[in-house]
Amino acid sequence: MTPHRTVLTFEYPTAEQARRVARSLRPEIGAIDGDRTTARLARDGATLECVVEATDLIALRAGCNTWLTLTDVAETAGDC
Repeated sequence: MTPHRTVLTFEYPTAEQARRVARSLRPEIGAIDGDRTTARLARDGATLECVVEATDLIALRAGCNTWLTLTDVAETAGDC
């Protein structure tokens, strides 16, 4: 069981922008998960949700920083 969890929610002007960011992030799901942190993505229209779960708060902070940075890069590359 994972005792710590954060839900990062990103709202975009259009569903297409959210889809582009999600497509950029999907290959990283599972590829960068560690022993202490996992993440999953879900998109509903123009809203993208990233759920980060971790076994401890230090791992949760690191996981959140990773996914926030990856999302920022995807948004910048896609001009969102």
